[in-house]
Amino acid sequence: MASDPEQSAPASFGKVSLPSPFSVDKSSTEIGDVDEPLLNGIHGSENYSVLSSILPFLFPALGGLLYGYDIGATSCATISIESATLSGVSWYNLSSVEIGLITSGSLYGALIGSVLAFKIADFLGRRRELISAAVLYLVGAVVTGVAPNFAVMVIGRFIYGIGIGLAMHAAPMYIAETSPTQIRGRLISLKEFFIVLGMVGGYGIGSLLVDIVAGWRYMYVASTPLALIMGIGMWWLPASPRWILLCAIQGKGNMEEFKESAVRCLCRLRGTAIGDTALAQVDEILAELSSVGEEKDVTIGEMFRGKCLKALVIGGGLVLFQQITGQPSVLYYAASIFQSAGFSAASDATRVSILLGLLKLIMTGIAVLVVDKLGRRPLLLGGVSGMVISLFLLGSYYLFLDNAAAVAVIALLLYVGCYQLSFGPIGWLMISEVFPLRLRGRGLSIAVLVNFGANALVTFAFSPLEALVGAGIVFYGFGVIAVASLVFIFFIVPETKGLTLEEIEARCL
Repeated sequence: MASDPEQSAPASFGKVSLPSPFSVDKSSTEIGDVDEPLLNGIHGSENYSVLSSILPFLFPALGGLLYGYDIGATSCATISIESATLSGVSWYNLSSVEIGLITSGSLYGALIGSVLAFKIADFLGRRRELISAAVLYLVGAVVTGVAPNFAVMVIGRFIYGIGIGLAMHAAPMYIAETSPTQIRGRLISLKEFFIVLGMVGGYGIGSLLVDIVAGWRYMYVASTPLALIMGIGMWWLPASPRWILLCAIQGKGNMEEFKESAVRCLCRLRGTAIGDTALAQVDEILAELSSVGEEKDVTIGEMFRGKCLKALVIGGGLVLFQQITGQPSVLYYAASIFQSAGFSAASDATRVSILLGLLKLIMTGIAVLVVDKLGRRPLLLGGVSGMVISLFLLGSYYLFLDNAAAVAVIALLLYVGCYQLSFGPIGWLMISEVFPLRLRGRGLSIAVLVNFGANALVTFAFSPLEALVGAGIVFYGFGVIAVASLVFIFFIVPETKGLTLEEIEARCL
């Protein structure tokens, strides 16, 4: 019997006949010793059905949708809860610090979730981590929605945020490890589409409920059906075959039983289209994992040297630049930018947010369609170049062009569009691809921690910096950082299009 309870999940898939003794040569652990087919990118054909790929993507992606929904709903919930007539509570007269705790409570919870993921991710596995995230989403939404006082509401926000941290850590890993190589980039990028879709949904539902007494309660509770669907869906889905095989080669159970379980999971994930190639694909993954030294369990010290360090630099650098090039500030202060530009009809925060959300959806959709054709680097270089132009335009508007209101609006829309072509989807895609399998759980938790930490820092620092030096200088500063990110992408970030996850480890790190 396999030692890990995950192995029982796919037991109903049917018996798979396996050849008896299986052995992998574990003597080669250096990249230079990798077999020639791996270095040349020659690997077995991955037969799959698009239909069978939908649910293994959809249920993890709901974790992103619920994250986006929280952003959109909270922007409306804070308006509702501060209203003397519509809040439905006696403690509506909240200070700016208390409103800040409601707004950012889930963000700080996500930081806690990222720290937890560092410790528990490799033990739980991707599937169970996503089930845990769904439970936390459900509990957090209910606690927030029925909160009798401010303290309980903040606790609910933190619980929901821990779910965000776990979901945004595990979802890209599960999707990356279970997706066919041919459409991996498209599916992981589509997760960003779901985040934006959730934001638009949150803004839309929030705008419908904002004029209802205690409408903020309904806004938060409205996410519970999706959390239930996500949890049930992840319970039904099999574990990641790559995670099972990692456990196998690290000696955490019986090799044959782990291998048989991985074959069953792969058959479920690929559908009938996989035919009789599942065993060959599992053999290939095992051989590649062994050839790059995955049989050794990662140590803390090892994470910060060699190819592990390079993966951290690539992944951590991308998500850091994703935030410190101004993305949180542009999103959270979009309404005031429109208002400052003289568009009084667009001053309503909800309408502005819906407009930007729809633009983000369109541009993310374009990125999803082309990422596996054009590659990651062209989208990053092209999109970030557009962000540089837009940031300098925004800075110039506030400093020199205050009579040219259209400049600010065009620059803002250009920034949002280019971000969604580049850092938005590609940042999450790359961090799910570049980390070696045995490092992926801990490495991604560090990257997610950097992402949410930088988001919190930029969100907090924008207003004080704006008051100190002015919005123009701040946007110029973001522009300079965006130029630095272009240099980083050009010299550091590899192209991973068309490579299996094992080939990325062998060739790019």
